[in-house]
Order: sequence, then structure tokens, then C-alpha cells
Amino acid sequence: MEMPEQPRSRRQTRAAILTHLLQSGGSFRPPLAKAVRLSEASLSRILLDLKAEGLIEEIRRPAPYVGGPTGLVSLDGAVALAAFELTAQRLSVGVGGLSGELHYTERVPLPKTPNVETVGRAFREAMTLLRDWTRRRRITLSQIGVSIPGLGRLSISVNPIIPCDLARISDMFGEMFAGVPIEFTNSVVAHATFHCCRTENYPFNDTHLFVLVSHGVAGAWMDNPAEADALQPIELGHMVFGPDGPRCRCGHHGCVEAYASIPALAELLGVSEAELLQLGNEWVNTVPISSRVRQELRRRLFRLGLAIGNTLNVKPCGGVAISGWPSLLSEEDRKALVDGIDACLLGGRELAQVSLAFVPPSTGNDPQAALAFAAFCLASRGGMPAASTEAA
Repeated sequence: MEMPEQPRSRRQTRAAILTHLLQSGGSFRPPLAKAVRLSEASLSRILLDLKAEGLIEEIRRPAPYVGGPTGLVSLDGAVALAAFELTAQRLSVGVGGLSGELHYTERVPLPKTPNVETVGRAFREAMTLLRDWTRRRRITLSQIGVSIPGLGRLSISVNPIIPCDLARISDMFGEMFAGVPIEFTNSVVAHATFHCCRTENYPFNDTHLFVLVSHGVAGAWMDNPAEADALQPIELGHMVFGPDGPRCRCGHHGCVEAYASIPALAELLGVSEAELLQLGNEWVNTVPISSRVRQELRRRLFRLGLAIGNTLNVKPCGGVAISGWPSLLSEEDRKALVDGIDACLLGGRELAQVSLAFVPPSTGNDPQAALAFAAFCLASRGGMPAASTEAA
């Protein structure tokens, strides 16, 4: 017997509407009401509030069918969000809208070997640039999203990948942007949010595992975006396969990240990391790969597949989206990753009913991922002020 659905709070109802609009890009009223499980009358009342608060707009569009609706509901382009995205080479800052367009962006370079002090200075410089730009244009920010590699439950105060003092950085934001809601997240969560909200024809709209293979290897459980704990990062890349393997930047040896990250890929291909990054997605067409290197590449992809399969054994779900350099490879090369999943996933993908999809790499488009995360934060609290008890 199906259990009756629990009644939703006002925040949850507003969040359901805003997150659906964020993912869909816009919707006519009848399909929107169906998607968020509301009567059209109830939806109309809430849309009236959201429109009055400047969060949505309704534009006349040709009806999708004869006698159909003509008002397309979408997020308001006037809402301003700020994004900070920390990567191995730089700190990017930008201002954009709910639909992902960037109005302003700056990139503050990091030294080759950053430390807490240099990263802190980069954040202060980026914040100053943002504050000056918004003041000159009299722009009020509705949300700030900050993406940091490796941020997780074990690294709240000290980050193990790019050293930074989060408490100190948080205080800086409080000084320069008092009253503006701010949320920090792991890079994998930001990129997962970007793909769910910005990638055309993204393959999943329900619970799935998102895997990012970039400077590190990380995963995130993606759930109902209207729920507070919808995005949960997991340390998939630090699954240790052998203590005699290559040293990982986390301090252990033999982590899957030490075999499959971009630095590890550059070393295998015999090019510098900087050169590989400069080539972007074109490296797959320009860097020659010998048969010996290709064989080793496939071994590493198989190991990555084992890590994903083991993760699904712990917490089963129906889909896996993989983003990063493996998605650029031929189907023949990617088969090694798929074989790795099948080799350890109980029953294999078919019996476990797991769908696998490769999505385009989003590394290098900073701060787009952090901007998507900022939009998600605003939508998931129903567009309410962060100080609101109900929003919390």
C-alpha cells in the first residue's frame, strides 16, 4: 500500500517550483503544476508571490497546442548572483543570472604552490573586485556560491587539496558582503549542479551518482533538488587500491585519484599538466597515444570503474553520470571503465538496472559551476531570505 505523501511547507513548495524552472529553463503553467504536484489555482497564488518578489517572470509565447497556454513562466533575469570558483591555477569570480548568463568575470592567478596565505590574499582580491564592480552598478546580490576542491566533512577548517582557511575566508565575506546569503560547497557538487541545470538533454532527473574526473576524482549523490540534503559529496577518488601505488595528494598511496586524475593522466601521456590544460578538450585529438600507453590508460579506466561499482554496491541507485576527460574518449576506450563497473557491481549493471551516461567535461568554464550552485541555493530555499526561520 502506498503511503500518503507528507504535506509540504511553503518553503518546500516554492523550492519545488523554482528548482523545476531552474532545471527546465521555463514552463507553461499546466505542465508546471503537474510537475510540482499542485492545482493550477494553488500554483497561480504562489506564482503571484514569486512574481511580486522579482524571482520569476511570465512572458507570452505561442501556445504549444491549439487552445493551449501562452504564458511561459521562467526565472527572472534581473536576479544577480555571485560565484567564486577555486581551481589549481586560479580563483575565478563572476556575477550572473539565474539562467546562467555571466555579466562579469575576473580570474585571480594562484602561485604554482599555493598556501593558506596566498589563497587568502586571492580571495580578498577577488572579493574587492566584486564589491567594487557591484557598487559602481548599484547591483544587489541575492546569493553567493563558493566552490572549493575537496571540501568535505573532514576538511571544514583545513582543505587537503588547495590549502585555505575557510573560517577566515568566511569572515572576509561577512565583512564585505554583510547580509548576502553565502554557501560553500565541494567542486564536484558545483559541477553536478551545473550539469543538472545547464547541460542540454542531461540524462537523469531522479536519484543518481555523479562522478567528476578532473584534477581529482570525486562523486556526489544527486537527489530531489527541492530537499535540503539533495547534494552529498563522497570521497570516491580516495578509495585505496594498494599501499604500494603512486602517492596521492591526500597523503595515501594507491588511491584511484593517483591513477585517474588530470595530473596522473598528464604524466602517463608524457606532457606537462599545464600543456594538457592548455589543450583543453582537444588533447584527445592532438596528443599521440602509443599502444603501450593506451593499454595502461585502459587499465586505469578499469580501476576507476571498480571504484564506481564498489560505490554502487554500498549505496545502489539507478544511474551514473560521468563527466571529465574519460567522456572525451572513444567508446572502445571507455569500455574499460564500463567493464570495471560490471566486474564488481553485484549482478552487473543489467541485473542492478544501472544506466550509465557520459556527459561533456565542464572543467575550465569557471565560475559557471559555482554560479549554477548559487542559483540552486537560492531556489532550494524557495527564494526566501536566508535569515527566515522557514527558509532554514
